[in-house]
Amino acid sequence: QLIVAINKMDTTKWSEDRFNEIVKETSTFIKKVGYNPKAVPFVPISGWHGDNMLEESPNMPWYKGWTKETKAGVVKGKTLLDALDALEPPVRPSDKPLRLPLPDVYQIGG
Repeated sequence: QLIVAINKMDTTKWSEDRFNEIVKETSTFIKKVGYNPKAVPFVPISGWHGDNMLEESPNMPWYKGWTKETKAGVVKGKTLLDALDALEPPVRPSDKPLRLPLPDVYQIGG
């Protein structure tokens, strides 16, 4: 699963054209590495100002939100937090025995 957060939108004066240009270029790249761009939310943010991180930003009225196609259907949202909440948790094999990694083995002499 992948989320693309396009940061520093404040430096481009929250430009819709720049956002669309980055989405187009990134979509081409992620398609080459095996991701479906329709299953990836693209979220314009400004980490410095907190825009579109937790709450919808008034600085980007052109941004209508992201949509993501999943096995369960279509998920929609507007913020980075919404995109994180939309991640599907991995399936855990809870019916199998617990497995833990052993980083080291100690021989205790006596």
